[in-house]
Order: sequence, then structure tokens, then C-alpha cells
Amino acid sequence: MPTIDEFKNFQFVVAQIKEVKEHPNADRLYVLKVDNGTEVKQLVAGIRKSYTPEQLIGRRVIIVNNLEPAVIRGEESRGMILAASDENGISVLGPDRDVVLGSIVK
Repeated sequence: MPTIDEFKNFQFVVAQIKEVKEHPNADRLYVLKVDNGTEVKQLVAGIRKSYTPEQLIGRRVIIVNNLEPAVIRGEESRGMILAASDENGISVLGPDRDVVLGSIVK
């Protein structure tokens, strides 16, 4: 089980989705460009079955900002969007008002 000190190593921030493309090698993934307030970075997210690109562009979301880059089916991902899932699908997590991009989630 992770300790609180290990959990503190993760940087959760508010970001805004700027671009959404279908992943060329996976029918459940999107390749996203998100603005975290200091840079625009690419993320790969398994949310394609639950959202259209139009539902995502402009949306503010919570991301794990400081993960090591990973290559997911040929596309680099430099973070992770937080989402909840149940029998009804996936729900992307975000702030309930327009907070400043890069705001720390704690």
C-alpha cells in the first residue's frame, strides 16, 4: 500500500484539452493535446468510447502532470487524465468551475 509520502510525489494539476485525435492504432484511445498552464503536452487516454472530440475540446480536466513519458501503441503519452468508471462508462474528472490552468489539486 502506498504511503502518504509516496502519494505526495504525484503532481495533480488542472489542464485544458486543446486538441483531440483518434489514436491511429487503437479504437478505444484518443491522442490529446492538453495545456497545463506552462506547456502543451500530449496524452493518450482510453476515453474514446465515452466521449466525442467535441465533448472534450475546451474541457478542463485533472491530470497527473509528472509521470514519466510512456509510448502507448506507438504514441507518446506525457501524463494521465483522471477518470472514474462504472457500468455506465467513463467519467472524466475536472473542476466544477474555471480555475486557473496549472492549479494544483490537493
